[in-house]
Amino acid sequence: MDTEGELFIDTPHRELLDQVLDKWSLSVLNELCERPCRFNELRRAIPAVTQKSLTATLRRLERNGVIEREVISTRPVAIAYRITPLGKTLRYPVDVLLEWASEQLPAIERARNAFDEREKASI
Repeated sequence: MDTEGELFIDTPHRELLDQVLDKWSLSVLNELCERPCRFNELRRAIPAVTQKSLTATLRRLERNGVIEREVISTRPVAIAYRITPLGKTLRYPVDVLLEWASEQLPAIERARNAFDEREKASI
């Protein structure tokens, strides 16, 4: 925040938000808020994500302390992912953003349609 109490979005804030609120992170966090999951469980729950993207997403979330991975000593060894207490604190702000998006979606769709019509007319 700056001296007047306004939020200042600097590079570390942008990087963090990019890493924890991207396309796949939100889906992963949604799944892990319900229960710990193994990698393949996440793949099945989020069928559009590639193995490479899911791996990268899990690593970013783990690096930021939002999820943790647990090695399960089975044969073969398995890895489970779970949300951390820090990660659980994301639930409320994400829910607020989703609620805002749901409430504003009709106005956003109207704005998008108007923009697209203006673009078509200018061609």
